[in-house]
Amino acid sequence: MKKFLIAAAFTLPLSSLSAQPLPELTVYTYDSFVSDWGPGPQIKTAFEAECGCTLKFVVAGDGAALLSRLRLEGARSDADVVLGLDNALMEQARDLGLFAPLAAAPQNLALPVAWEDDIFVPYDWGYLAFIYDNTKLSELPNSFAALADSDLSILIQDPRASTPGLGLALWVKAAYGDGAADIWQGLSDNIVTVTKGWSESYGMFLEGEADLVLSYTTSPAYHLIAEQDAGKSALEFSEGHYMQIEVAAKLASSDQAALADEFMAFITTDAFQQVIPETNWMYPVTDIPLPDGFSSLIQPDPVAGALFIPDAARKAAVDEWVRALSR
Repeated sequence: MKKFLIAAAFTLPLSSLSAQPLPELTVYTYDSFVSDWGPGPQIKTAFEAECGCTLKFVVAGDGAALLSRLRLEGARSDADVVLGLDNALMEQARDLGLFAPLAAAPQNLALPVAWEDDIFVPYDWGYLAFIYDNTKLSELPNSFAALADSDLSILIQDPRASTPGLGLALWVKAAYGDGAADIWQGLSDNIVTVTKGWSESYGMFLEGEADLVLSYTTSPAYHLIAEQDAGKSALEFSEGHYMQIEVAAKLASSDQAALADEFMAFITTDAFQQVIPETNWMYPVTDIPLPDGFSSLIQPDPVAGALFIPDAARKAAVDEWVRALSR
């Protein structure tokens, strides 16, 4: 018995040494991305099958909130990769000096605009739009001015915390210039509430708390494909629509640099991109086939001058939004 106990004392540590833990890659992102119905679970499974690692998603808020967290954490951040910034936040994010250059340029891109960047990799894109229930509304505004003149109630997101909310502020500014403040004052009595993130406002819309919600032209595809519900549509505005391109970047402070590079390259592969249309309900950034339901979506023109916004212009548009709605 004593000999057995002595042998066990030596063999247990040796056996535990043979089972080394897998390296872990930490990706900061937003809540809907990692939800059960979002792309996160499928992307985690697909990447882990290739990397021999554990992919850990950490919910850090919508784009602006995510950026604020990175600013606070700095080089001490646990993140290896951040996924959920967008074209409106790229300059501000770059100025933090926290991100590493790409190991290789992204492959197979098929965006509707030219893309050249040495830090950020796009992973999806879409046009902002107001979504409505087409079984309830028939007289539809075709511009922000017409919406402000209507009695329709709307739900929007805060541009200081949410990338769609920021996109809306930039959209109105690009469309109306010096008249943007007047548009916001006109819209102020239409706004039911301003939420911190997209998930909250869209949930309220589905519960019938407003006529319209700020979302994407692709949102009706979710209801059509996932729920066989053709009752949701997107308003098309004559001013054109704001194009949002969501991006990922690698932290320079990452202690899993090689894995982070592998993930960044993985973003534009079919294994990642084929998940996007029917989970994140956005357009993929590569030329993969789209589900049938996407063919019924509106194809708006982009609003001029609102793709890559200087940080000073972004801040001015948000400040104008705050002032107009606080009156």
